[in-house]
Amino acid sequence: MTVYFIGAGPGDPELITVKGQRLIHSCPVILYAGSLVPEAVLQGHRAEQVINTAELHLGEIVELLRLAHERGQDVARVHSGDPSLYGAIGEQIRELRRLGIPFEIVPGVTAAAACAALLESELTLPGIAQTVILTRYGTTSPMPEGEQLHDLARHRATLAIHLGVRQLPAIVGELLPHYGADCPVAVIHRASWPDQDWVLGTLSDIEEKVAAKDFRRTALILVGRVLDPGAFAESALYDAAHRHLYRPGSD
Repeated sequence: MTVYFIGAGPGDPELITVKGQRLIHSCPVILYAGSLVPEAVLQGHRAEQVINTAELHLGEIVELLRLAHERGQDVARVHSGDPSLYGAIGEQIRELRRLGIPFEIVPGVTAAAACAALLESELTLPGIAQTVILTRYGTTSPMPEGEQLHDLARHRATLAIHLGVRQLPAIVGELLPHYGADCPVAVIHRASWPDQDWVLGTLSDIEEKVAAKDFRRTALILVGRVLDPGAFAESALYDAAHRHLYRPGSD
């Protein structure tokens, strides 16, 4: 028996890995985070037990996993996006280890990747940004020392900010001294879902544009010059003069 933590992707049922889909179709027990995982992701399952965990607390979820273990039944524990990013699987894994229950993590497509695809953007461009920082805005639980947004903003890397759209004015205030008022910003609501929507702007006008859309939750904030880079250098990878293992030069 194994508990499989499966990344269901950002919302589009087709943005799940082949392995994740296979496990959903084969596991006799499915526990899924119904607040963020669409039921369409579960289509084709043959499970005996399917439970939406949106209203359950940790103890109740762990008890369901323990009972499945006693019955010798594999569990598809389905989370949105990639379960290793803000998936709240750490505390579940800790309990599974305590109980001696085997588990495996199956990666998924992240919200940031889905947003970049929607915006037709590459988040790392030569001479513009070679670093992407995935973070959240600390409100209900504090950020560790050195990880406050103003600390991260000093790098001027591409930022993907989760769980922050309600604090957008505060976020803009912390980013302005480091990125400048003209820095491009995108706020994407429910990327890859049928009702997906987004706005593009700059740090100077993004608050007004988001207010007009009335985005209040389930939105990702992307910040960085890569969103509107203008001219940028080409990578060495496809440079005709660049030689490497698969394209060696002649002697």
